Amino acid sequence: MHQLKAIRGLVMAVAAAGPLSAAMATNGYFSHGYGMKAKGMGGVGIALPQDAMSAATNPAGMVDVGNRFDFGLDVFMPDRTTTYTSAYQGVPAGDYRSGQREFLVPEFGYNRLVGQDMSLGVVVYGNGGMNTNYDRNLITSSGSKTYSNLEQLFIAPTFAKKVGNHSFGVSLNLIRQTFEAKGLEAFDNTNNTAFVGSVTNRGEDISTGWGLKFGWTGQVSSDVRLGAVYQTRSKMTKFDKYKGLFAEEGGFDIPETYGFGVAIKASPKATVAMDVTQINYGSVKSLANSGKVFPQVSGMVMGRDNGSGFGWKDMTVFKVGVTYEYRPDLVLRAGYNYSQMPITSENTYFNILAPATVEQHLTLGATWTLENKSELTLSYMHAFTKSVTGVANGNGQTVAGYPVDLKMNQNAIGIAYGWRW
Repeated sequence: MHQLKAIRGLVMAVAAAGPLSAAMATNGYFSHGYGMKAKGMGGVGIALPQDAMSAATNPAGMVDVGNRFDFGLDVFMPDRTTTYTSAYQGVPAGDYRSGQREFLVPEFGYNRLVGQDMSLGVVVYGNGGMNTNYDRNLITSSGSKTYSNLEQLFIAPTFAKKVGNHSFGVSLNLIRQTFEAKGLEAFDNTNNTAFVGSVTNRGEDISTGWGLKFGWTGQVSSDVRLGAVYQTRSKMTKFDKYKGLFAEEGGFDIPETYGFGVAIKASPKATVAMDVTQINYGSVKSLANSGKVFPQVSGMVMGRDNGSGFGWKDMTVFKVGVTYEYRPDLVLRAGYNYSQMPITSENTYFNILAPATVEQHLTLGATWTLENKSELTLSYMHAFTKSVTGVANGNGQTVAGYPVDLKMNQNAIGIAYGWRW
């Protein structure tokens, strides 16, 4: 009873801390991984469950990690810069660096075996987000400071079952996302939006919804495990306060994702794992609609189904990681994560709000097993600086990318405590 009360208290604490989980733009606006052990391996985890956070990657893995809970905290440090290569819309040429460069990202996982072949658990985590906070208006020469903040919190009850050498799992994703924007006054008029007064400076708006995640892992030989996962598109309620900014009158669904993984026992002490994940940003109009002619022409104003968006493409993410048992009480990890940025050079102007440019991530991690068999895990991630240069279109007409360049790099340091019983 005391254990259940403690677990319930932790869930509520992480849920309350969820609004801190902003600015997680690594693979687009999704995190590069979930759980500190996976984060130390480039985000790998579809075929390699390691802790109670496994359901955030593949729910099938929960039946293989046993009775445990894990609580972690990531300090995420993105560095975002917008560069005007020449004066435009009253904004002088120069570099404009976004402020607020440290964010706390909590996570929590709990899992309990039911008999020998089933498990019930729950994970609470920040799925992703984006934040920019400039010290002036970057859209025009006047107005409030340009600011945007998107946050997504997932609470996912999970069931998993083992059948022979195969494990199957399903999570119910209960989702809360928030959004706020400031400094977009130049767009809040009938030339640019169908809903004047619902573009900017409306305070924080809340959207809720749900989706499902299905997973499978299979031990196909003594040294090889395979895995697959599919997450449905999550239909979210609309951001009514910002229906003049986002397409479909404030629509901002969470895109469908799916992936495949393999984990290979390379030696008695070393395991190599690889994941390939697809994120279908292109199916969500508020993300995918082109913003390369912006402010938009008549009939394509913001807020409509075909209104200006971020011009994001679908994303394929490649992850590889290795874990090595250096000592019985010390496991070391390293990983690499690559995905081509979703932004094109013709869409940089709108993406002043969401400069998700990073592509290559290098990660390190370690887990110490303590005397009471609990675990302390550390992870580190560095996303290398990557920029995108705005261009003009073929007929010489100025498009949204011109003359705005974007760049970003990131660091993150995380710590987690795990308890097994």
